Amino acid sequence: MPNTTRLPNAWLSKSIERFLEESEDALLGEIIRHSSLSVELEQRDAWRGQIAILKAAIVGLRGEVFFELTIPRLGKRIDTVILTSGRILILEFKVGSASPDAASLNQVWDYALDLKNFHEGSHNAEIVPILIPTNFKSPCSEIHELSADGVREPIVVPCNSIRTVITELSKIKLERQSVPDDWADSAYKPTPTIVEAARNLYAKHSVHEILRNDAGAKNISITSKRVEEVVRESRENRKKSICFVTGVPGAGKTLVGLNIATRHSKKTDDLHSVFLSGNGPLVEVLVEALTRDEVEREKARGNKPKKIDVKRSVRAFIQNVHHFRDEGVRQPDKPPNDHVVIFDESQRAWDRRKTSDFMQRKKGVAGFDASEPEFLISCMDRHEDWAVIVCLVGGGQEIHDGEAGIKGWISAIQNRFQHWSVYVSDQMGGSEYQADDDVRKLGENGMLSIENNLHLSSSMRSFRAENVSAFVKAVLDCEPAKAQAEVLKFSTLYPIVVTRDIDVAKEWLRQKSRGTERTGLVASSKAQRLKPHAIDVRVNVDPVHYFLNGSDDVRSSFYLEDAATEFQVQGLELDWVLVSWDGDLRHGNGRWSHNQFRGSKWMRINKAENQLYLLNAYRVLLTRARQGMAIFVPHGDTGDHTRPSEYYDETFEYLKRCGVPAI
Repeated sequence: MPNTTRLPNAWLSKSIERFLEESEDALLGEIIRHSSLSVELEQRDAWRGQIAILKAAIVGLRGEVFFELTIPRLGKRIDTVILTSGRILILEFKVGSASPDAASLNQVWDYALDLKNFHEGSHNAEIVPILIPTNFKSPCSEIHELSADGVREPIVVPCNSIRTVITELSKIKLERQSVPDDWADSAYKPTPTIVEAARNLYAKHSVHEILRNDAGAKNISITSKRVEEVVRESRENRKKSICFVTGVPGAGKTLVGLNIATRHSKKTDDLHSVFLSGNGPLVEVLVEALTRDEVEREKARGNKPKKIDVKRSVRAFIQNVHHFRDEGVRQPDKPPNDHVVIFDESQRAWDRRKTSDFMQRKKGVAGFDASEPEFLISCMDRHEDWAVIVCLVGGGQEIHDGEAGIKGWISAIQNRFQHWSVYVSDQMGGSEYQADDDVRKLGENGMLSIENNLHLSSSMRSFRAENVSAFVKAVLDCEPAKAQAEVLKFSTLYPIVVTRDIDVAKEWLRQKSRGTERTGLVASSKAQRLKPHAIDVRVNVDPVHYFLNGSDDVRSSFYLEDAATEFQVQGLELDWVLVSWDGDLRHGNGRWSHNQFRGSKWMRINKAENQLYLLNAYRVLLTRARQGMAIFVPHGDTGDHTRPSEYYDETFEYLKRCGVPAI
């Protein structure tokens, strides 16, 4: 089912000819009538001023004018868009401002990049972001060369020079295709980050508004709808069901869960859902992001919210799974408040050994003898009427010792909960889930419903390239020819480079990122010998500061100083990533060598399970970037027995054989 979402209509859209013919009052009235907000006097006067400025600037031009064009992914509106001379001009007015500031420049740049990346009518056209501080008295800033994707750097323009800039642009040969006639009716197919998606869903945007769906990609709305059907069927038939949703890294599994949870986050009926994750950093980032947004919305309504109260309401539907577990232990006979629970990254639930050991040592619960999946299902089984568990499962994502994987859930169902109906995706038998035999046994027992709508096959993390996950898999599977073939499919849209100089890598990221596109430094938690390069993975990185704070905060990812590990970035994403590759994972003789640093030397990792955790750590790191990444492989140091060059050289050469260009 294709996604036919259009970019929402502007509050005013006219041909330039009609815009010039109509009076200022008539145009202002139309904007106000279509406004979804109460209009303050200050805003009305700002619109009136913009109308007057534009009427003087576009006399004699041909094209179209749009006021207050909504950008759903960003949750904002563009002041004005003008289509003229084959170009898309994005105008952002800063009333009363005498000079441009970084935030305003990034804002208008973000608008341009959003249209370029997600609006079909803008893909092949030239886009020019223009910032207009209304009290700006200096000359126009320089018109820079056109970037490879057709988005110019923002131009700062005084009010009386808008026409001058438009004229100068018209003298420049158009290098891109002209704006299509059906621009306003073109499909809008955004690919939000998980934080952006959560913010928009919590603000009650529909999943259709914030998603894209290219040909061949699974439509997340289909999977969401099927899960909703399982919930409603279970409720109507008074039965208990467990539903497994699978998908490749970045395919949107978490988004499916958040869509269900936010749809019922503020309802009081028994469909109220709770989103649970053992991924502490993800939970903290989402809770903080939604809290900040809700506080700002309340302030805009004239209220004075207390952040602690807002955060409490957010935590009612987004929780750490371990808190849910502990509540189940504290009240052993009481069913949870929710009939529907969504477990994100459910393959990371703990096995019996780790759960029992933790509960007895850390919680003082003597005799606890159950795996985390078994205990969590038992909590939901306390409901007398109905219950639904939705397990979001990532293949090849286990990075912790003691993670049960999907086998832990299926084993619990077979042993104790055979009265539950089980729904699984048709990919659950795949090697990355390591549950083929268990799935087959469930089928033999008649407990199973296999459905293709429960698998998300296409990564949405990288909106520029759908083959990145396949490339990473080939690299880690030691298949350089296959990796090289995958690189050729996306190299122009999703650049990947490798370098021996970390400063070169950082500068590459800074040159590539535009607007508020987020850069970040990541490294394996076992990358203990990157300290000579000022990378210490033992430093505790706060994911809230790292992922949410701005470029002026040294704790944010933008500074490229603190390296987040696989534990802090799993489930989250950045636009541009610098992956630092240490001697823990070394390539040589056509295979990987797995190592960990102990005391003052490297030790070989021999246990197959722990080797897999290390490989998966790099799988997580290499799939965090939405737009591109640089890989830093040190030279090593012949004078340091912990960093000889042979620990790094072959890995660097191997990555080049995989098709990654060196810089």
